[in-house]
Amino acid sequence: MILSTYQPFFSPFPAFFYKAHLSDVMVILDDVQFPLQTTWISRNRFKNDQGALWITIPVWKKGLGLQKINQVRICHEGKWRKKHLVGLKSSYANAPYFREHLNVVEETFSEKFDRLVDLNLMIIRYIKEQLGIDTPIVLQSDLDVSAKGNELLVQLCWTLQASNYLAQSAIRKHLDARLFAEAGIELNFFTPPSPVYPQLWGDFVHDLSAFDLLFNCGPKSHEILIPPVEHYKR
Repeated sequence: MILSTYQPFFSPFPAFFYKAHLSDVMVILDDVQFPLQTTWISRNRFKNDQGALWITIPVWKKGLGLQKINQVRICHEGKWRKKHLVGLKSSYANAPYFREHLNVVEETFSEKFDRLVDLNLMIIRYIKEQLGIDTPIVLQSDLDVSAKGNELLVQLCWTLQASNYLAQSAIRKHLDARLFAEAGIELNFFTPPSPVYPQLWGDFVHDLSAFDLLFNCGPKSHEILIPPVEHYKR
């Protein structure tokens, strides 16, 4: 069984879901430290007439010290929800499939969610379903695993009885190949494709939120994301 991991990014880019497609199970690392600096967990890029449009979900950090990702709460103060929603509606009003996903966009900027991780998981599961990817998602916090770094990844594989760990080729140097080999776990690496598809607003911008793909390509999004030849190697 092939296991992969990802932190619960906000409205992830297509590569997140391509990795899920290559996996038998994906573990969401929600029980690790929330970064102190700018992070994909609370923001991502869409597109408007100026190019990349950053959407950031404000969270409570001041005075709270180090938090785990699953402890971080959304800050509902201010008018950011309305600003983001109006901005997306304006930017994607002419996208062929935007209205099909409007309900979940509006839910994203409601006050329904207290924890950031719950918002992000709602979006991840929705996009995964829309892309026709049926790989199950498991939360790290639901498993009895307490290690860090490479040891954490090995323990996740042991816990879920995975024989293979899948990672992007770009992080190969950060993985302890000997540790995985001693644990009887095979490392597999892949290079995510960077699909080009019809977009609004001029020149194509790579690696936006996967919502951009869905808004523009609808039911064709699956075949655009997942090419006939897999970018996968041992």
